[in-house]
Amino acid sequence: MLTRKQHQLVVFIDQRLRETGISPSFDEMKDALDLKSKSGIHRLVTALEERGFIRRLAHRARAIEILRLPENTVEDNSVRVPPPLVLNAEPLPIHPPAPDARTVVRGQFGSAPRAIPDETLSLPLFGRIAAGTPIEALRDGSATVDIPAAMVGKGKHYCLTIEGDSMIEAGILDGDTVVIRECQTAENGTIVVALVDGQEATLKRIRRKGNTVALEPANRAYETRLFGPDRVAVQGQLVGLIRQYVS
Repeated sequence: MLTRKQHQLVVFIDQRLRETGISPSFDEMKDALDLKSKSGIHRLVTALEERGFIRRLAHRARAIEILRLPENTVEDNSVRVPPPLVLNAEPLPIHPPAPDARTVVRGQFGSAPRAIPDETLSLPLFGRIAAGTPIEALRDGSATVDIPAAMVGKGKHYCLTIEGDSMIEAGILDGDTVVIRECQTAENGTIVVALVDGQEATLKRIRRKGNTVALEPANRAYETRLFGPDRVAVQGQLVGLIRQYVS
């Protein structure tokens, strides 16, 4: 699920590429989305890149390639860019994995907190995560995933669907469902759901050194991002993964 600003930006970039063959500058993106600074654009571009909507081309100024566009777009005149941008007013649908399609499960194992028949648990599926959406915004309670009861231990857990390729070298692929244990602290080197600046949630490996918090991707195509300790809040730790194979 894209935020409104993410949706506006990817469609604006696509529109400008089709019209001129050149991607817009960060200043043009900032003005189009009515943002006060380019730092917000940097955050949006990173989120779109991690979700697999765009790709920045190395060693070329203002070089952005559109990989895919959001589905079910409609016109919206709220962005002050002529001609009007194409926007998606509704969140993308969440499709819980079909139980009989899961063939690979891995994670940390322990006693089950809420076993139901056939030794499974029903956990809430909050939605898709890469970067750009707070976990709280994903809590709709309408979708669940049944997982093996032995996959989790004590504490509260939830599931997220991975979107993007920023963690592929850790074996976490686009479309995977990850199981997250809710927590507010995590040891260095663990993979966590981190909330940046209270508004951008992302799944990354966390490392702290002094007054710096590093969020490391597991893909050499992406850069490690560094933050002050007051800008990053841990929202959960990865404890398991479910993958579906399509024949």
